[in-house]
Amino acid sequence: MHRFWLLFAQSVTICLAALFIVTTLRPDWLGTRPQAPVKPAPTRDATLSYAAAVARVAPAVVNVYTTKQVREPLAPLLNDPDLERLFGDIPGLSRRKKATTLGSGVIVRGDGYILTNYHVIEAADAVQVALYDGRQAKAEVVGADPDSDLAVLKIQLPNLSSITFNGNHELKVGDVVLAIGNPFGVGQTTTLGIVSALGRNRLGINTYENFIQTDAAINPGNSGGALVDASGRLVGINTAIYSESGGSLGIGFAIPAKTAHTIMEQIIATGSVKRGWLGLEPQDITPELARAFRLKQSDGVIVADVLRDGPAWKAGVRVGDIVLKLNDQAVEDSQGFLNQIAPLEPGKTVGLSVLRAGKRLQLNVKIGTRPRIIRPQARGR
Repeated sequence: MHRFWLLFAQSVTICLAALFIVTTLRPDWLGTRPQAPVKPAPTRDATLSYAAAVARVAPAVVNVYTTKQVREPLAPLLNDPDLERLFGDIPGLSRRKKATTLGSGVIVRGDGYILTNYHVIEAADAVQVALYDGRQAKAEVVGADPDSDLAVLKIQLPNLSSITFNGNHELKVGDVVLAIGNPFGVGQTTTLGIVSALGRNRLGINTYENFIQTDAAINPGNSGGALVDASGRLVGINTAIYSESGGSLGIGFAIPAKTAHTIMEQIIATGSVKRGWLGLEPQDITPELARAFRLKQSDGVIVADVLRDGPAWKAGVRVGDIVLKLNDQAVEDSQGFLNQIAPLEPGKTVGLSVLRAGKRLQLNVKIGTRPRIIRPQARGR
């Protein structure tokens, strides 16, 4: 009996040893395999570059140089603008000298048309354009629109690269944008940022304002340059910066490409821009005015002045009227009201809903053509 259990124990030991050998050396005999060591996933190049977009746009962005004759007072007191206007023309009190300015522009058509800012070429005696490939050419001013601060130039050179407009692609806050121009005259420069806000107005920069705000660095000399998306499509014309020092503080403004394109086409076709006009001066309704007029809402605008014999005057609009709607579209504030009137076709009749002495009136106004406003001095950017 003792011998039986001894043999049984030896048999069990041999079986366990065999099982260990089989599972360790030939696991496929039992239908299992040890897992292969995990290989690290192939790494992708994480470098983010906009080089392709810049390469596509750069040849279409130009440097714009202008020269003009200005008066330089010889007497310190004549540095005062009012005194300079009164006595600046007296011989011996001032001298004329040549002043140069710099800015940027964007080639928008292969036949030589260039978009830039009006303040870049304002009052210029001569305009010179320097291209990305080193060529230079004298530019002709085709036309300008001071109210939107846009101008169109024309150069005569072959083989020009033009920019692509962003078309119907909707720009959103947070989209990546690139600003390309000639800041401080150092040469073509690209800066990166995002769209910080859309529809900025009431800034006191232009008569008509609907700016793209961006934190892409924009400095003096960038004016008239391109603001493009990550694919290299034009989304705006860089126009102004908010700065107390003259340098970039991360708040720049650009005219939307859609607006610039519309104005550009009018200038190329006719040399100027026609806008609707009513011949009245709107004023925002402040809380104080709302209380004075016993208004329950602050929407609409108060007519602060009416040009006698102008379109609004002929239709019966008077000072003190509150304009609530234009063609059944609500009027919110004075800037919005101007933007509503501007695209209306001169000669077309529109309806104005006004409030006068607590009573609503419906007046029909024949749209006029906005007179061109001549600004005697350039505005710095």
